[in-house]
Amino acid sequence: MAEAAGKKATAAVPVRDLPDRGRVLCHGFIESVTYVPANQVAAFTAIVIDHDAPAPVSRFLGAGVKGGAGAEAAGSLPATVSTHRVRPGAQRQRPAGPKDRLRVVWLGRRRIPGVDAGTELRLEGMVTIRDGLPTIFNPRYEILSRQEEQ
Repeated sequence: MAEAAGKKATAAVPVRDLPDRGRVLCHGFIESVTYVPANQVAAFTAIVIDHDAPAPVSRFLGAGVKGGAGAEAAGSLPATVSTHRVRPGAQRQRPAGPKDRLRVVWLGRRRIPGVDAGTELRLEGMVTIRDGLPTIFNPRYEILSRQEEQ
C-alpha cells in the first residue's frame, strides 16, 4: 500500500511505550471486551495488552482452594485495594506503575465483528489518560490475526 504524500511510515509501538498524550500507532492483543446492555449508550470497549505481558493475577488469592491458609482470603478484598477518597480532577492522572494496558473505546458501536479476546490489532489514534488508564477513542484499527474457534 502506498503511503500518502507528506506522511512518514512509522513503526507500531508496544502498549508499555505509549506516551501520555498524542497521536500513536500501537500494536497489541485484546485481553478483554465489554458489551453494554441495550438500555445504555452504545460503546464497545476493549482492553489491549502487549503480547509478552505477564499473565493476570487472580483477583482472589485463595479462590478454588478448600481449607488451608488461602481459604479465609477468598471472601476478602485483595490487599492492594485503596479506600482513600480521590480529589476531583485527580481521576485522570496516571498511576505511578508501569503502563501495561490500553483501553480502546468505539463510541456508538455495540460490537465490532472480529474484535474479540485474543485478537491481535494494530491501532492508530489519539491517546489520552482517562480514569488513570491510557485510552483511545474511535481508533483506526487493523485486525492482524484472529483466534480460531474450535
